[in-house]
Amino acid sequence: MRVGIDARLIYHQPAGISRYTKHLIEELALLDGETTYTVFQHRKHREPLALAPNFRRRTLFTPVHRRIEQPMLGCELALHPLDLLHSTDFIPPFFNRVPSVITVHDLGFLLWPHFLTESHAAYYSQIDRAVRRACHIIVPSQSTKNDVVGQLGASPTKISVIHESAASFYRPLPQAQSRLEMQSKYGIPEDYILFVSTIEPRKNIGGLLNAFHHLRKYYKVGDIGLVLAGKPGWLYEEIFRRVEELELRQSAFFLGRVPDEDLPHLYNGARCHVHPAFYEGFGLSPLEAMACGTPTIVGNTSSMPEVVGDAGLIVDPSNWEEIAVAIHRLLTNDELHQELRQKGLQRASVFSWRKAAAETLAVYRAVCEQCTPTDAPAHPTSI
Repeated sequence: MRVGIDARLIYHQPAGISRYTKHLIEELALLDGETTYTVFQHRKHREPLALAPNFRRRTLFTPVHRRIEQPMLGCELALHPLDLLHSTDFIPPFFNRVPSVITVHDLGFLLWPHFLTESHAAYYSQIDRAVRRACHIIVPSQSTKNDVVGQLGASPTKISVIHESAASFYRPLPQAQSRLEMQSKYGIPEDYILFVSTIEPRKNIGGLLNAFHHLRKYYKVGDIGLVLAGKPGWLYEEIFRRVEELELRQSAFFLGRVPDEDLPHLYNGARCHVHPAFYEGFGLSPLEAMACGTPTIVGNTSSMPEVVGDAGLIVDPSNWEEIAVAIHRLLTNDELHQELRQKGLQRASVFSWRKAAAETLAVYRAVCEQCTPTDAPAHPTSI
């Protein structure tokens, strides 16, 4: 079996989809020594993502998310003999006869189109064709599967739910030491509430800022900061305007994208983690927080209740007063805090990248058995 994995995006955006792709490749390299894997990387991303003997790095010059991507990608891939191509960034090559597996991480661009920039809208407008073209679709949650079936009309038998996981380095660490290191490096306060994700409207950062302002004004919690770790994303300017309007410049700390080695310390040092997004296909940061033993607060929408279960506080993301109350409970109720810490650690242990890789490999094998180059756009039977 000869499998190609499109990993070009990792060079441009070392965030959600790229982390998924990287973890998957690393675990497949440990799990599977028989399949021949070709990992397609950006020409400037020269370090191989896997060093196993059955993995080989190949350069693609095709740019990501550009108009010329489809015809150019088809031409380049024609030079590489494959039995299957896994496109982890939603859209497969349309001008290529190799059977495709795609990962659809979420459908936020359909459900919240007003949060899209023009360029991203153009790229994701190909999703209907992508779903028709793919032999099989991997999604990270049952919630996303329901969306793909309901919004795009895909057959449920064409979709596999494969949960993601927190990386192994997310684990409990000494809190005092973590706080001291992060204070020294980033100038944040000793006590803080943490948000980790891309800084963009659909993450509901405006609602989080309103909740934090309410907490400070009415609950008189003035000695705690709000720390936001993540690079600016789509339409982020409005978020910084809101910080000025609420006079939170001295208490809200935007760290930008932080190195992976700092994130476990930020989680461990936080009093609580808050992820009040309107929509998530999976929502990795609450899982990372739970793996570190940090209680989390999430919205009651999309995949969040599926991921967190009863191990976190679940709120209405459109009600910032409810978010504020949940934060206050975790700041003041030590018994609740300890209960959710233990539940979170147990919940996080259910998810595993090794398990995700094994389930993905099973999809590869089934697709290669059922879907040939001449019938690549057709639906294979249930996997």
